[in-house]
Amino acid sequence: MKFFAACARGLEYQLADELAALGAASATAAIAGVNAEGDQGMALRAVMHSRLASRVLWPLAEFDCPDERSLYQAVHVLDWSRHLDPDGSLAVDAHVSGPQLTHGRYAAQKVKDAVVDRLRAEHGRRPSVDTESPDLRLDLVLRKGRAVLSVDLGGGALHRRGWRLERGEAPLKETLAAAMLMRGDWLRRYGDGGALLDPMCGSGTLLIEGALMAADVAPGLQRHGDRPPSRWLGFDTAAWAKIRAEAARRAEAGRAALRQAFFGFDADAGAVAAARANAARAGVAEAIRFDRADIRLLAPPGPSAGLVASNPPYDVRLAADPALYRLLGESLRRAVPDWAAVLLCGDEELARATGLRARRTYALRNGTLDCTLLVLDRILPPEREPRPPRPLSEGALMVANRLRKNLRHSRRWRQREAVACFRAYDADLPEYAAAVDVYVEEGSQARTFLHVQEYAAPASVPEADARRRLGELLDAVRDVFAVPPAQVAVKRRQRGKGGSRYGRLDRRGEFFVVREGGARLWVNLFDYLDTGLFLDHRPLRLRIAAEAKDKRFLNLFCYTGAATVQAAVGGAAYTTSVDLSATYLDWAGRNLALNGIAGPKHRLVQADALAWLEADRGQYDLVFCDPPTFSNSARAEDFDTQRDHVRLLRAAAARLAPDGLLLFSNNYRRFHLDEDAVSGFAEVREISPDTIGPDFARNPRIHRCWELRRR
Repeated sequence: MKFFAACARGLEYQLADELAALGAASATAAIAGVNAEGDQGMALRAVMHSRLASRVLWPLAEFDCPDERSLYQAVHVLDWSRHLDPDGSLAVDAHVSGPQLTHGRYAAQKVKDAVVDRLRAEHGRRPSVDTESPDLRLDLVLRKGRAVLSVDLGGGALHRRGWRLERGEAPLKETLAAAMLMRGDWLRRYGDGGALLDPMCGSGTLLIEGALMAADVAPGLQRHGDRPPSRWLGFDTAAWAKIRAEAARRAEAGRAALRQAFFGFDADAGAVAAARANAARAGVAEAIRFDRADIRLLAPPGPSAGLVASNPPYDVRLAADPALYRLLGESLRRAVPDWAAVLLCGDEELARATGLRARRTYALRNGTLDCTLLVLDRILPPEREPRPPRPLSEGALMVANRLRKNLRHSRRWRQREAVACFRAYDADLPEYAAAVDVYVEEGSQARTFLHVQEYAAPASVPEADARRRLGELLDAVRDVFAVPPAQVAVKRRQRGKGGSRYGRLDRRGEFFVVREGGARLWVNLFDYLDTGLFLDHRPLRLRIAAEAKDKRFLNLFCYTGAATVQAAVGGAAYTTSVDLSATYLDWAGRNLALNGIAGPKHRLVQADALAWLEADRGQYDLVFCDPPTFSNSARAEDFDTQRDHVRLLRAAAARLAPDGLLLFSNNYRRFHLDEDAVSGFAEVREISPDTIGPDFARNPRIHRCWELRRR
């Protein structure tokens, strides 16, 4: 049987590994959760033992749901006498997207009505509604006209372990605390005799979660006491009793063996008192020492090795201060330089303020807040003896000379226009066929990152020669830019599945901020085929910024929303951004937030852009359309730019206001605009040369672009 375990964004792959370790037959990461396979006993083990899952959902029915009537009927037809006593209690959670139903609470009400009406018709009695502790909690997910109705086996949010009643001003969810500790390899460090330190412990979540992990106390053991988490009539109570009994035995033995290896400090006496009370309820108070102390006075807690885990303040409630992060970094370097650390910071800027060099960084979500997790194997990395530079080969020397020449020629242009991201090399020497892009991080401690894309060699070139040439090119790149290997992303440029430009390559989660004109933008050089910023479209985006003031802006196939940010920074009256990918719409939202842009005037729409456009009735003064060459996503109609561009442009032109402007661009090198067809509804002028920056002048066919105005 397949079921779904939900989790916070950024924890999906960790949760998949955890479920596999618990015995799931399969566990595949999805958006904000994991699709798992196993019997109900397996799902109940996840309810008891998963430290990362926020809910475990056992499906009852899946059905087409084009409207509210279909929703009611599909739920009403189920035999609810098999699931809920008519005198019992019920709660429904609903998550909806798409044009069918747009309000989650209304969809939940329709599900509740269908269940109640069916039971009342059969028994003359109806269940009551209890949103806090119902006998049966249902969960509805509706996307693209397809609904899944499930039983919430845990009876609610699984991050509530049952011990935390005293909360700090901005509490960290227990599931995210567990993920941090897992990233820091806490259990191995504890087994090796290490300790856990939180110098800004707040209400003690990280330390208590770490102690419960070390004591092998299942996170679901205290959540519901002796009662099962759900009174669903299909709930396997015998399996649950066995799982709970085993967990209780393990917890008793683990608590008895737990050593005092946990140290928490906070400047707020109220937070320390709350932490002590929470630890007592969790049954681990004797293992944790909580003290009131200023971070400036941090001293080694005693053990010679261990893990620092901390969640310093970073949201608007606690007024994040880079100076506090600098103080935290300085204190850790002084007090525990040999310890490892996991630090959950508000964003890249705050993370950099610590001055600590992370082995890995991860983008996570704490509730509705985006944050950055730093993972350090050692707070002060050991000094390394510098290696003498290896002399460049003849081929690498040729590439290095060409790179230096290109940088000299572009220096004045880059300084004049404050260009931070640009193409430095584009197969200038044909046998060294790669593109080298430079991304300079924003900030006082700005780092330079390089994005190297190797063009696939012709079949006539032996693989050994291709590898050697790439190695020589990389030697040249590192010699010219003097950047460490960790700041060089190397990829082979090839088309992703279905022509998608969104293919996942890695899981580093290493985002950083760059500046383009008046906009700040998140980029990620390592995890995807593209970086989040198409450099060849820089002139187009800057034109959009210059022309957007007081205009209604539409961005079709918006990707990460860089053009939308430029329009908003340029003073657009409102913006609408459409893309099918939830991942990239989330990225677009983060880009908008980074620039202080929020509110209903800036819409993000997850939809098939062409289908949405043909259904839309809005008017726009400025439209940017940059479609992929083709797409065969399972969630949308197949799209081919060459085949479908007339249909696309006709629909876009129909949405233009009087005197409106449509900018249409694409990167398909063999693209041919059907001017005869398009001229019937729009005035067309190609402007490709005006949209190619100096750094792409060597490759003027990187894209083509047209202006269209509605006839």
